[in-house]
Amino acid sequence: MKDFFKQVFSSCLGTLIALSLLSTLSLSAFIALIALFSAQEGGGRPKENSILIFNMGTIIQDRDPSSSIGNVIAGDFPETLSLRDVTESIRAAAEDDKITGLFLDGRQNSLNGYATLREVRQALQDFKAAGKKIYAYDVEMTEREYYLSSLADEIWLNPLGVVEMNGLGSEQLFFKGALDQYGIGVQVVRVGDYKSAVEPFTQEEFSPENRQQTEALLSDLWTDFKDMVAGDRPFAATLPQSLADTQGILLPEVAQREQLVTRLAYFDEILAELKTFTGTELDEDLPQVDLADYSLEQDLAQIGVTSENAVAVVYAEGNIVGGEGTPDTIGGDSLSRQLRELRQDPEVKAVVLRINSPGGSAIASEIILRELKLIREADKPVIVSMGDLAASGGYWIATESDRIFAQPNTITGSIGVFGILPNIQTIGNNNGLTWDSVQTGELANLGTASRPKTEAEMAIFQNFVNDIYGKFLDRVSMARGLTEAEVRQIAQGRVWSGEDAQAIRLVDELGGLSAAIAYAVDTAELGEDFTVKEYPRPQTWEEEIFSNLFGAEIEATDPLSQEWLRLQASIKLWRSLNDPKQVYALMPWQPQID
Repeated sequence: MKDFFKQVFSSCLGTLIALSLLSTLSLSAFIALIALFSAQEGGGRPKENSILIFNMGTIIQDRDPSSSIGNVIAGDFPETLSLRDVTESIRAAAEDDKITGLFLDGRQNSLNGYATLREVRQALQDFKAAGKKIYAYDVEMTEREYYLSSLADEIWLNPLGVVEMNGLGSEQLFFKGALDQYGIGVQVVRVGDYKSAVEPFTQEEFSPENRQQTEALLSDLWTDFKDMVAGDRPFAATLPQSLADTQGILLPEVAQREQLVTRLAYFDEILAELKTFTGTELDEDLPQVDLADYSLEQDLAQIGVTSENAVAVVYAEGNIVGGEGTPDTIGGDSLSRQLRELRQDPEVKAVVLRINSPGGSAIASEIILRELKLIREADKPVIVSMGDLAASGGYWIATESDRIFAQPNTITGSIGVFGILPNIQTIGNNNGLTWDSVQTGELANLGTASRPKTEAEMAIFQNFVNDIYGKFLDRVSMARGLTEAEVRQIAQGRVWSGEDAQAIRLVDELGGLSAAIAYAVDTAELGEDFTVKEYPRPQTWEEEIFSNLFGAEIEATDPLSQEWLRLQASIKLWRSLNDPKQVYALMPWQPQID
């Protein structure tokens, strides 16, 4: 029996050691190895006259996604790509003699933000400018797909398909009625008339201020959409608004008549036409390469390309929280540690901070800001690129920079602060629970959730909020060259589009991540001798294993499940509010724009 346990223990220990050794290997290197075998079989290498296939349902996120081990081993990579992989691959294809055209496949709906899609549009425009054709096909075309498809030389729609053209809307979930019904009390402290992040807990509908700012934001995003698509197509700029007001969802014949699409056709007919375009016989396979495979091929081509001059692209994506954070959040400690390492790295000559965040913990934001300040003091420029969203704490960390880039439809601003203080006294009492306490000071029980806060306690939390808000205004005033009065006028927790943010001097320049990187290269005077390195690195294998075992998520396709997941996301966000002072620089409850 002893030998049996020894053997079991030895086997387990050996397995753990093996896993530990494997975990020291870079996941990206392993993926590159798999991709190398795939490339040797021609997976990512285009043949002559190939069509680059871009699935518009691809999830595009800022940082490089971590592929699950199961998918890697199976050779089944998920349709998730980083924004740079998408845009750089499209631009590489524009210069690739073997790529003759690009096919936008819209059979899976896009869920990406409009600022992200605008940057993809710019890459597609470069592709067209190189004299290459773009084709698009869809069955149920939403505005997001049309935002890209409008660039196409030919837009094909299934004869039984539809085109959605009903404008943009934002729906907010409010909890106040449910909290009242269950006896959960909520007290709030805040600064800023537009700081509406607390409204789901205190109201049952939009406040006038929140409605005003949401209407203004949606109007800017919708105007950008109309201007972009009308500039691509032969219809009047007023047509999208007219359709949104009168029809909403267009039948195929109407979409073709209004010149939103060029042709009604089934997929097999499209395939035949693409074969004709590429000079392929109808009984042969269409020469094609998937964007994900082509992206891996481009990554392989960069292996061995080195330089002693690096531009570090640091991704700050998700809610800002104290501590280490998670793969879906920005940990104040983990990000500041990463920034400190980059400051001490002699090869890093400039830092591009890519922000896609609604904010979060005020203290965590300040911890991150300090490291950015030290980087600049080390004579390394810090350039900020704002993605779909850079608000509240997300804008707080942007202020320590040499230049701020945003897309016209980036959601930004929300300079305001709030605190939320729940209590469960009523629900507890209603179910037979009571509390009692002994304390050595009047405020010893300040942090309890068993009762509402007293007037004196609320004053303490309000003082925290006022203090943080004052510091926020100071940060913006010094960084943006504005007086405190000017900042107060544009603050108040209000969100702005990137275009409006530039007009009020919260943003320096309109442009995407590529423009920010180019500016960093110029500012650091690197010329052509540089390489781009991205941080943070992908998850370790241990984290991947844990995530695969315990991190499975529901894929919601029906409206009821989608509402349930939105509720879960709201609860998850509430649970992530871990600032020690309970003070947050977080934008109005993140709008769901459809």
